[in-house]
Amino acid sequence: MTRLNDRLTAMEQHNALLEDQLRQLPLPIVPAFRAGDGVRAVSFDATGDVLSTADAARVAEMFPQTTVANAGKVLHGGAPLAQRPSGKRVAVLFSGGPAPGGHNVVVGLKQMLGSDNLLLGVRGGPKGLLNGRLEPVTDADVAKIRNSGGFDYLGTDRTKIKTAEQFAKVREVAVKNALDAIVIIGGDDSNTNAAVLAEELFANVHADGRGVQVIGVPKTIDGDLQLGDLLPISFGFDTATRIYAEMVGNILQDSRSSLKYWHFVKLMGRAASHVTLEVALQAKPAITLISEEIAAKKLSLADIIEQIAQTVVSRAAKGIHHGVLLVPEGLIEFVPEVKSLIDALNEVLAHADGFAALDEAAKRAFVAGKLDAAHAALFASLPEYIQDMLLADRDSHGNLQLSLIPTEQLLVDMTRARLKQIDAKIPFATQCHFFGYEGRCGAPTLFDAAYTLNLGLTAGALILAGKTGYMASIGNLFGGGVPLAIPLAGLLNIERRHGSEAVVIEKALVNIDAPAMQYFVSRRAEWAQADLFASPGPRQFWGPVASQVPLSVALNRKADDVLFRFGEV
Repeated sequence: MTRLNDRLTAMEQHNALLEDQLRQLPLPIVPAFRAGDGVRAVSFDATGDVLSTADAARVAEMFPQTTVANAGKVLHGGAPLAQRPSGKRVAVLFSGGPAPGGHNVVVGLKQMLGSDNLLLGVRGGPKGLLNGRLEPVTDADVAKIRNSGGFDYLGTDRTKIKTAEQFAKVREVAVKNALDAIVIIGGDDSNTNAAVLAEELFANVHADGRGVQVIGVPKTIDGDLQLGDLLPISFGFDTATRIYAEMVGNILQDSRSSLKYWHFVKLMGRAASHVTLEVALQAKPAITLISEEIAAKKLSLADIIEQIAQTVVSRAAKGIHHGVLLVPEGLIEFVPEVKSLIDALNEVLAHADGFAALDEAAKRAFVAGKLDAAHAALFASLPEYIQDMLLADRDSHGNLQLSLIPTEQLLVDMTRARLKQIDAKIPFATQCHFFGYEGRCGAPTLFDAAYTLNLGLTAGALILAGKTGYMASIGNLFGGGVPLAIPLAGLLNIERRHGSEAVVIEKALVNIDAPAMQYFVSRRAEWAQADLFASPGPRQFWGPVASQVPLSVALNRKADDVLFRFGEV
């Protein structure tokens, strides 16, 4: 073996040159937590922000303990905690799909709890909690996972804890492991689960009557878990969109170089178009579809296709036979006529025993016979490959698995058919792409790395301060940063799922009147008529552009710059 061979072997198991350097990367800490070379616990005081939804009265009946205890008040962390508790036993788990930066939440949590308290990692997400798969998180563990991507340290799954039997199992695990608190790192559904567990475990878990604290941490690359200045963005969004923007920028550069392809790119984002909007702001492609705008304008599939076709025609008139179109993963569910069809299908499938055993043709025939005339006609007008995807199994939360629907191919096929009607001689060679999993586990950007570390510190501080039923957040991203606690019960709504009502945290959609969207609208006509794209390149971890935040966040927060500031590193 040569010295080079030995060096290459040493790079195995997350020891690539970049990974080793990233572990050493210093990160900024918000002022409230700074204490010399370490961190300090803080107390939390109520702000003037009180959260509630239109379903607040019904939620209060379902969550009486946490509703009374937290009173919907957002908390602000600031003054040092008068007496730092010791001996607490805290479990942390990942829930749902991975997002860059999750490991740093664990790092921050471990750092805040310190050596006087014990942090236990839950293997395999909520299912691992039910099965009691807990083990200590060591200093060596956090040193290894610091600033790394993925959830592979502990793993994750999508189990929703909602039955009496599951609640009893969590109580049993809590008693067996003498747990004082549980931290759930997840998206809107996972934080809904955190709200439910906070209520279920509020008191009388242990023999002395004590409960188990539950704190949520906001994760999702989709960006649909946000609340204005109180929660500017969920973690993972910045890294994922920077990865997608790099790839889209590369394709834009290629389309301008080869001069012959229209690239239709579907981007992850099932329920909202935040990812697509952010990538558009960074890369500036010819066409970008925003689901929320299409819903607001009540555009039909035919309307959308006409817009695409006319852009292709106008560019072709200038000798431009290439371009890039961005489409959100969840677009089809926002087209009013299709959304109505999907809602009707969801009701049919919720009560269709034995449906999964039917072959594809029988499934199509079955639902066609259950739909009203208008829905049946629309269903029949769609290509069979789209029909089959609309009838595919729903996910564990009752959602249509939109990532499986080739929306980009549907748009290509329909646009090609429309162009043949307009002018069959117009060149229209196409390529289709779907960027999704590529962005979920990358090494976190400097913003996501710092954001998640501070979210972990906030979660740990909330536990030491004795709080439960809150979601950790960091506000004032452009002015130093401040730890916040958002009352989970104040975010809950009643929504219809699986044919029945369920308590959920409502997803944050793109606001078409917000500054980010308005800036995009002001520029997209120019981008459509000429190649004005940018190729933002790979994410940077050092240097003058490393501190960039998502452009949509900077615009919507009306910042003066695109760089975050948590204070000096």
